[in-house]
Amino acid sequence: MSPEIIGAIGLVVMILLVILRVPVALAMLGVGLVGFGAVTAPSGALQMLKDIPVDVLAKYDFSAIPLFILMGVFATHSGMAGKLFEATRTIFGGVRGSLGIAGIGSSGIFASISGSSLATASTMTKVALPQMEKYGYQPGFACGILAAGGTLGIMIPPSIALLVYAILTQQSVGDMFIAGFLPGMLGMVMYSITVMIMVRWKPHLAQRGEKTTWKAKLLSLTGLIPFSFIFIIIIAGIFFGLFTPTEGAAVGAFVSWAYAFAKGMRLDGLKQSLIETLALSAVVFFMLLGAEALGYFISVSRLSYSLASWIGGLAVSPMIVLICILFMYFLLGLFMDA
Repeated sequence: MSPEIIGAIGLVVMILLVILRVPVALAMLGVGLVGFGAVTAPSGALQMLKDIPVDVLAKYDFSAIPLFILMGVFATHSGMAGKLFEATRTIFGGVRGSLGIAGIGSSGIFASISGSSLATASTMTKVALPQMEKYGYQPGFACGILAAGGTLGIMIPPSIALLVYAILTQQSVGDMFIAGFLPGMLGMVMYSITVMIMVRWKPHLAQRGEKTTWKAKLLSLTGLIPFSFIFIIIIAGIFFGLFTPTEGAAVGAFVSWAYAFAKGMRLDGLKQSLIETLALSAVVFFMLLGAEALGYFISVSRLSYSLASWIGGLAVSPMIVLICILFMYFLLGLFMDA
């Protein structure tokens, strides 16, 4: 059996394992190890099992991941998320669907220091969902808004997904963050427009929010200051080369902690924040281990090279190839997290 066929079978098996609710990281790791052993030798798979954890966990660039997560956790426990939602709700007060727009806007702004779609969605749901239900939002509509807002965490910098992608593909982290800003903002605007259209098309989905004065709108902008301050420090520092992504994450985490401490966080809150950070970081690093193993398997099977050669030989425009890639992401997004 040729290595390419083994690689194709491995991918099919991995997809079946995911469908059977096997954790994605475990599915990738298992298929990667077994497939690598089948293409090379069982001893090679055992050697890879010893090398990969060291290669991933000892890589300095990946140390930014838990620091970015810690920054978002501090922001959650400091009450910044609650003040952020109140600020955006006041700014859009009186507009039909204002709470939905505030949920989208809050998710986008919170994503700017969280870096995680999951953390953004879970945090803003705790803050915004009770208020949306209070004002008569249909549960499905409200949850859909917050779930869509959570996806902004993968694009709006500093994004953990973009950080990992930049490291794995040896691209500039600063350039990757800047590249994610425009589509992230565009997504936030389009989600908000969609909410406005939906509440006008189907008025029963949501009630009109409370009207707010211009003075209240201006005063509410103070709730955005902590996020803007941290965001500017991180992005400007990384982009202009003042510090590395890891140093930027450390600075952001320290500023978030300082704000949380000023708002009353003490030893118990710090301990809880560290526990949450460790739990989320473990999930991310387990995914990295699985992806690394699967990558080695796909590489030695030469499946990626064969697919690239086949696609390169097709007589189609680059736009068709791009549409196919987007369609693949669309399908994968139905079953897998960001």
